Amino acid sequence: MPHSPEPNKDDLDDLPDTHPPQPVRYAEQALLGALLLDPHRLGSVTGITADSFSNAMHAALFAAISALPRPDPAEHAKNTKWLNQVLAAGREQARGLSVSYLHTLIQICPWPRHAPAYARMVEAEHARRRLEAAAERLVQTVHDVSFPHPVQTVLAEADALAAVVDDIASRFPPRAGVLPRTTAPPLAIAPDYTEAVEEEQLLLATATAHPADIESVRWLLPEDFNRPLHAGLWQCLTALARRREPVDPVTVLWEAQQRGLLDDGSEPGEVLRLLAEPAGSVEHWGERALQRSLLATAEHTGRRIEAYAGDPANTPFQLVVGARRSLADIGAVRTRWQHATGTVPTSRPRPAPTIRAGPPTTTAARPARAARATR
Repeated sequence: MPHSPEPNKDDLDDLPDTHPPQPVRYAEQALLGALLLDPHRLGSVTGITADSFSNAMHAALFAAISALPRPDPAEHAKNTKWLNQVLAAGREQARGLSVSYLHTLIQICPWPRHAPAYARMVEAEHARRRLEAAAERLVQTVHDVSFPHPVQTVLAEADALAAVVDDIASRFPPRAGVLPRTTAPPLAIAPDYTEAVEEEQLLLATATAHPADIESVRWLLPEDFNRPLHAGLWQCLTALARRREPVDPVTVLWEAQQRGLLDDGSEPGEVLRLLAEPAGSVEHWGERALQRSLLATAEHTGRRIEAYAGDPANTPFQLVVGARRSLADIGAVRTRWQHATGTVPTSRPRPAPTIRAGPPTTTAARPARAARATR
C-alpha cells in the first residue's frame, strides 16, 4: 500500500475550517468590514489590538489596517489603492487573505457606524479567552512537579490570574444579574490520596499523644482533611483541648461517638488503633495537611473559573464576579498558610495555592517520614 506523504503545515493552514463559526467570528467580520469601508472609523474603536481577534487572518488584517495611514475619504471612495495596501500588508502574516475575502467583509457588515459596538463584542470575547487561559495555567502549575519552588510558582500564577480579573473588571462596568449561571465542577480527589490519609492518621495520633501542641496549629481546620472521619476526629481533639478535658485514644473515641462519627460504620477498635501510633510533631503534620488543602483549593478555583470562562453565555462582569468569589477561597487558605509558616504576604493578598507533599506513599515509609519530622 503506497504511503501518503505528510501534509505541509502551510497547506494545513489553508484547509477550510469545518467547525461551525462562533458568534464572535461574525462580530470580527462586521468590525473589519466597517473599517475597510470607512477607515476613519478606526479612531472610534478602542480596547482591542490584533491579539484580541480569535482568528489569525482577522488579527493580521486588523494589524494592517491599524498600521497603514488612513486614506483620503474621497480617494478611497473612487479606487482600491488603500485596500490593496491592506491586502499586501496582511498577507505578510496570513497568506490566505484574498481580494474576495476583503470584499466579502465589506458586503456583510450591517452598519459601519456600529463599529464601536462590534469592537466591544470582540473585546468581551477576548476577555473570556484570557480568563480561561489564565485559569488553565493555574491548574497546570498546581500539577507540575518540575518547579524547584512550587509554592512560590503557584502563588505567582494565582496572582497573575487575579490580575487578569482586575483588568477585565476595569474594562467592563457592573451590570445586573452578575452571578455566573455555569455549574461549578465537583471537587477532585487529590492524586496522592493514599499518602494524605496516612499523614492525617499520623497527625491525629500525634495530637492525641501531645494535646498541648494542638494550640500551636489553630490555623488547621477540619476542611483541610481528606477523609470525613479524620476531619471529625480533629474536631473531637480540638474540642477536648479547648475544654481542657483529658485527651487520649479512649476519650477521643467517646467524643467521636457523642458526635455521631461512628454512625458511618467506623469500628471503635479501628479508631483506637488509628490514634495509638504517634510519630513526629503535630506542627509538622499539620503543615503538611494545610499544604494539601492549599493545593486542592488552588486546583478547584482554577477549574471553576475555567468552567465560568468556558461558558460563552456569561458576560465579562459575570466572569469577574464568579472569578473573584473563587479567588477569595484561595485567599482564605493563603492567610492561614502565612500564619502557619510565618511567611510575609505578597503585594496581592488574595490568591494563593501551595506546594505538594513528596514522601513515598507506602505504609513502610512511615518510619522514615516520622524520623524526618523529628529532626
